[in-house]
Amino acid sequence: MQIGFIGLGKMGGNMSLRLVQGAPDSSKPGGHRVVGYARDPNSDLKGIEGIALARSVDDVVSMLQPPRVVWVMVPAGDATESVIGQLCDLLGEGDIIIDGGNSYFKDSLRRAQMLAKRDIGFLDIGVSGGIWGRDVGYCMMVGGDEKHVQTCGPLFHSLAPIDGWAHVGPSGAGHFVKMIHNGIEYGLMQAYGEGFQILRKSQFDLDMHQIAAVWNRGSVIRSWLLELSEKMFEQESDLRTIQPYVEDSGEGRWTVQAAIEENVPAPVIAASLFARFESRDEENFSARYCAALRKQFGGHNVVRDTVTKAEHTRDER
Repeated sequence: MQIGFIGLGKMGGNMSLRLVQGAPDSSKPGGHRVVGYARDPNSDLKGIEGIALARSVDDVVSMLQPPRVVWVMVPAGDATESVIGQLCDLLGEGDIIIDGGNSYFKDSLRRAQMLAKRDIGFLDIGVSGGIWGRDVGYCMMVGGDEKHVQTCGPLFHSLAPIDGWAHVGPSGAGHFVKMIHNGIEYGLMQAYGEGFQILRKSQFDLDMHQIAAVWNRGSVIRSWLLELSEKMFEQESDLRTIQPYVEDSGEGRWTVQAAIEENVPAPVIAASLFARFESRDEENFSARYCAALRKQFGGHNVVRDTVTKAEHTRDER
């Protein structure tokens, strides 16, 4: 089938290639036609048969035959809001918009209701697979009306591995399930990170790559994240060139917020989110406070920064 694609970066570009060319190992068919637009499209898409690069969102819509399906794969938030707003004015009855980004599920509920008033279908799809999805397929969690899911089913069949997509519920459900998926990911990553740090700090001269490799063979904690850890340690054994700064894209915060709203205890996910916040705090004022207060009540020694009081005063000016 023919589909418009807005956003042709690492995810959108590779998804477009899989739709057109199928899986590299021929396990999944391609054969779809993509009309794509991005401000800076993936260079691998130029000259690919089956992919037409448009000059604007308007051009994408005009190049598609109705009923049209347009997949939005841009960053969540303002970018997604802007693109869907443009499409809302360009599309018509019977057309479908798919939001495949990591949008907040309450935004997806609002957008579905807004588009329904114009008889435009809407599917919110949580997509997981990262840069490896082009080869192994994308796990997809689909929210929306069954009739729209049926229409777009051939796309999902090409993009996902076998049994790798599911219609999980009505509008909003797809992004809600993906939000929790990413919250769990936070907790898993934090647990692995803490475990490897304990190993590294131990009295033993341990090989992190060797340990990750053996854990991946039959261990109860084996996983794709651990497979990636094995590959990572093979390339960078001590990670010394990597800054200890861990960003978050929002889903962990939303997961913790949902847990609070539903009165569900989620201490592991919450702690992993706060650990990411701590990684970005160069000042770490709370730790400085605790060290200074211990000196006040117990006379405990403190470790002083090399920055002098005079330098602090000069910085404040």
